[in-house]
Amino acid sequence: MYITRNKLSKSYKNNVPFILLVLWLLINIVLFPTTAINGATKGLSTWFSIVVPSLFPFFIISELLINLGFVEFIGSLLEPVMMPIFNVPGIGAFPFTMSLISGYPVGVKLVSNLRLNNNISKVEAERLLSFSSTSGPLFMLGAVSVGMLKNSSLGPLIVYPHYLASLSLGFLFRYYKKNTNKYNLTLKNNSYSRNNSYSSIAQLMSNSIKDATNTIISIGGFMILYSVLIEIIYISKFFDLFINFFINILPFNISIDVIKGIFAGIIEITTGCNKIATTNLPSIWKLLIINFFIGWSGLSIHSQALSFLSETDINSKLYICSKFFHGLLSIVYTFLFYKVFYNSLVLESLVEETFFLKITSFTQWINLFTLSLQSLFSVLIGIMILAVIINTLKSITKN
Repeated sequence: MYITRNKLSKSYKNNVPFILLVLWLLINIVLFPTTAINGATKGLSTWFSIVVPSLFPFFIISELLINLGFVEFIGSLLEPVMMPIFNVPGIGAFPFTMSLISGYPVGVKLVSNLRLNNNISKVEAERLLSFSSTSGPLFMLGAVSVGMLKNSSLGPLIVYPHYLASLSLGFLFRYYKKNTNKYNLTLKNNSYSRNNSYSSIAQLMSNSIKDATNTIISIGGFMILYSVLIEIIYISKFFDLFINFFINILPFNISIDVIKGIFAGIIEITTGCNKIATTNLPSIWKLLIINFFIGWSGLSIHSQALSFLSETDINSKLYICSKFFHGLLSIVYTFLFYKVFYNSLVLESLVEETFFLKITSFTQWINLFTLSLQSLFSVLIGIMILAVIINTLKSITKN
């Protein structure tokens, strides 16, 4: 009994900061209900109009493909590429490419699923996760470049550094626990075991839809919570005191709007990117900060990712660390690309408030859903063609 109470006491002490934050948020929601409702409405609108039609098809189809064994088949064909470069099985090409085309948090979800099914070992999952959690082109090109910065010529300076930083991380993490590839392949206390739990295709489809629905609803909950949190933080006196203190200790001048944008971007990337885009900073500084946000992905995305990783034995601290370095590498590559290739091409972006990717009709919602499906099948066809080409070349070289 003494040990049990000791453990409870220790657990309570560890949760004190989080408990205080929740109580502070609850009190402010009661004191400022209009602000809370506005934040919740904004988060709900973004989730329903953008996240649901663009990500829901990916979750359903990916669940089906994993459980039908398609991913394992393609993985065996892509082994000659993934293993030498990233030191992960060929099956890792699936979450990596799906993340590239669909964005956060699809990659983390798929890596978690592969680990839960014991398709990959713990170490392989951690390596794979370091470069399979990326933003999608729809957000970077459509939302940030055109919608926020209002300058499509800036698109390459957002996309290229982000993906190049991801690939660099994957190459660096190939040396992480290099000699323990197959260690701990079986996940302990794994009650998942989905491959043996489905007795028919109908049941498989039903469970895939249920899993995808639970995932998309969970993402919506996080988006609404963090949207409310940011709105509450902005109106709090504590935040104003923090901003003023921060400005006074800095050795250089910086506007309040920039600090607010940086603070927002650390928490939630869409809000942070939009606020930095509307400041009076030069375009290159906007790009450097925004690309860090996109690589870092924000605490909102981290919360979604950790909810998936909590079901596995994957080291979540390693994931957070990799995302921080993703942001730093994105800054480095952005600066290099700007200096070498795009110095004469970058024009100053317009400074005005914008609501990016606003979907105003059901037709637009359906169009985005259809575009997502088209992108999904294009990726799958591309993976299959690549696998066939690689194996054809492998057969030719052997002969």
